[in-house]
Amino acid sequence: MTERLFRAPAEPVVVAIDGPAGSGKSSVSKEVARRRAYGYLDTGAVYRALAWHALAHGADTSDASAVVDALGDFDVRISLDPDDFWVRVGEHDVTGAIREPGVTDAVSGVARIPIVRHTVNGMFRRLTAESARRGVVVEGRDITTVVFPEAPVRVLLTASESVRAARRHGETTGQDAASVAASIARRDASDATVSEFLTGAEGVTVVDSTDLDFDGTVDAVLATIAKEVPHGR
Repeated sequence: MTERLFRAPAEPVVVAIDGPAGSGKSSVSKEVARRRAYGYLDTGAVYRALAWHALAHGADTSDASAVVDALGDFDVRISLDPDDFWVRVGEHDVTGAIREPGVTDAVSGVARIPIVRHTVNGMFRRLTAESARRGVVVEGRDITTVVFPEAPVRVLLTASESVRAARRHGETTGQDAASVAASIARRDASDATVSEFLTGAEGVTVVDSTDLDFDGTVDAVLATIAKEVPHGR
């Protein structure tokens, strides 16, 4: 009898991208995923979805116990397709709702809770491992240091605070530039208590996009991947 040998499918290549609000993580990561034919995981969208879920149930998002209670029946699904991105909580499509100002203001409080971060980080690892894709670009906070510290490609994407505020203002509606800048500053201050997102850890490539346009930033990340990932992956 001829013995058959089966090769287990390779683990997806993980491109881990960290960075502060307004640094261009989402748009750059999505485009990098398209050009590499990889999946795209917006981890911040999951935290936003939890904030939406907590608010929808009338929870006080500054109360850790209330948020943990909301986590108990948090049924979230998220697309890894950069060309068909969506987020659903239960039967609700919340892709647009999670970008509303009320959710933006609440998300930092939700993301600061240790048990929430632990639970959601495990979800990110499962989603990536089970994606059946040859690679996944995973972007958010603590991705290069906590979620995927052993990823073959780890990038910290940053920019000056003024540039980040201007970019975020261009993405939002219903808020003036001063309000957006103040929101960025508050988010940075809050997130700095639980993660380091302005200085790259050892082995992490820093891409400062302050003086780069969108295509230049994408090219810089792609060049980093090309150095670390074998041809064909």
